[in-house]
Amino acid sequence: MASGRILMDIKGMLRQQMRLLLTITPSDRLWQMPIAAALASGLPLFVGAYFGELQYGLVSSLGGLVFLYLPNTPMSHRMVMLMACAFAMIACYALGVISHFFPVLKVPVLVFASILVTMVCRFYGVGMPGSLFFIMAAAIGAYTPLEVLQVPLMVGLISMGALLACLIGFFYSLYTLRLLPPQPVLQRLPPTFNFVVFDSVIIGVFVGISLLLAQVLQLDKPYWVPVTCLAVIQGASLQAVWNKQLQRVLGTVIGLLVAWGMLLLPLNNWSIALTMMLLSFVIEYSVVRHYAFATIFITPLTILLAEAATLGQGSPNTLIEARFYDTVLGCLVGLVGGICLHNPRFRDVIGRPMRRLIPARFAGSAKE
Repeated sequence: MASGRILMDIKGMLRQQMRLLLTITPSDRLWQMPIAAALASGLPLFVGAYFGELQYGLVSSLGGLVFLYLPNTPMSHRMVMLMACAFAMIACYALGVISHFFPVLKVPVLVFASILVTMVCRFYGVGMPGSLFFIMAAAIGAYTPLEVLQVPLMVGLISMGALLACLIGFFYSLYTLRLLPPQPVLQRLPPTFNFVVFDSVIIGVFVGISLLLAQVLQLDKPYWVPVTCLAVIQGASLQAVWNKQLQRVLGTVIGLLVAWGMLLLPLNNWSIALTMMLLSFVIEYSVVRHYAFATIFITPLTILLAEAATLGQGSPNTLIEARFYDTVLGCLVGLVGGICLHNPRFRDVIGRPMRRLIPARFAGSAKE
């Protein structure tokens, strides 16, 4: 009797997961948005290809991801938000690059950046993708091989990419605000300790744990492990964490096959730039409709974003295998973190002593 009930529960869960995987969410996103996003991340690549310095274009392209934080609010609000996100992207990348020269600081720097950026995103109500791309910039920067004197150059390159994203966001807004009226700026709810402080600390700690495990296991360039962990643990509920983990694993497995096929092609600077631009368009068109489908294209895009400058110097099989292990490890740590994050007893045991660390003058604004 009990075994039959368990079997029925498992079948019901599998049916629910299949329904989620086959569901396409409707979206009112304008078709111009994916085009503008592709331009923000793709134009720096074409500039780099033109001058024969694709690695510089890749860094600027990372700054172009700032465009994805453009809200559908009035012009005054959206541009302030976009420029603030540009500053955060530049700062996170700079911290990651600096930590590259002090390997012992890589984990503490990423934990600090994850906690701080998540707190700020939650305090100011920054929507999805939340802190994801900021931490991705920091992680990629931490594992970018470069000399000390190249640090100002690299920070300047990502700054130019972020500036280009702000300009594209401005002209995109001028055009689209004629088509659709802006949404009102939502009044932020009073910040709470649990949502802003506790969640951010736990997320940051598990992001650091994922990177620490990757270092202990001696994974090569494990930048994708904390990024995957963060993407999974950001779910609004434990069910959302599980759903995102499942969709990310399935999408990544297929995406790795796509990336493997792409890496076998005779790619040059121009074809890499065009491919990444097309991938950006497909991702931004589909991510709001089907996350697992978008992940299929996110995987080869991130591989190219971090590895395009060194393609041809190693076996594609080795690179794909490394990214697969990174994804599995990141998802497992993210799932454990999600279970802890949404466990009432864990929140009570860890949150009580954490709350005592808040100065008395801030206690009034750090309520439940």
